[in-house]
Amino acid sequence: MSRGGETVYIPDDSDFNTFRDQCESQEGWNNQYSKAGVTVWSQAQEESKTVQKIKMQIACRDLPPETLYDVLHDTCYRKKWDSNMIETYDIGRLTVNADVGYYSWRCPSPLKNRDFVTLRSWLPLGNDYMIINYSVKHPKYPPRKDFVRAVSLQTGYLIKAAGNQGSILYYLTQVDPRGALPKWVVNKVSQYVAPKAMKKIYKAGLKYPEWKRKHNPGFKPWVYPEQNTLPNISLAEFSLQHADSLENIDESGLSEDRLRISDEES
Repeated sequence: MSRGGETVYIPDDSDFNTFRDQCESQEGWNNQYSKAGVTVWSQAQEESKTVQKIKMQIACRDLPPETLYDVLHDTCYRKKWDSNMIETYDIGRLTVNADVGYYSWRCPSPLKNRDFVTLRSWLPLGNDYMIINYSVKHPKYPPRKDFVRAVSLQTGYLIKAAGNQGSILYYLTQVDPRGALPKWVVNKVSQYVAPKAMKKIYKAGLKYPEWKRKHNPGFKPWVYPEQNTLPNISLAEFSLQHADSLENIDESGLSEDRLRISDEES
């Protein structure tokens, strides 16, 4: 996401177009998994073996794109369906379509849990929608002792209308986990964790309309900016989060037989 400079910036149309092109392009991507409507690709990065780009796609029948868009924005609903999430909250608003937030994520034991502070921006384009983010740094939200602060170089969703009241969801992520991870973890992510995560979003989307009817149905600040009560913050408060300034832990020696995944996750 960062344009090679050191300044934090709000993505513009060219950034969204580049992101869309990456989602839709097949060139340079290796197919890792394809089953039951879910496809996973990977793209090894030459400069660093740990910072792999992963792209996923799932066909979501009977799920309109605007509903998926709501699901991915609605942090109250996320607490209900995302069992990997430990905590999430919004820090402040930059513009009507950009904010900064915190997210902590439960990694399968024996790996340490990760957290992020990211600048997120979104763009509705007719029946298509995009949400993208990258990591930033703020003095009030430093790394915590109980988490490894990971770095999102670029992460986002593209939602496209497809068929009659259906959609296609793309998820593209390039994250530095700040740790030398064992090879089996990387394989597990593309073959197991990633497809499961996509199916979970799809299921959450199917259940969202009924849930939303009972939980503040008219409240959608991502659609109606006038409902947004977040404090306004300035870009000047933030700087780019560089991976090399963070603690780097070596988990490469962890063996797969110590991996614990809860019943809900299996």
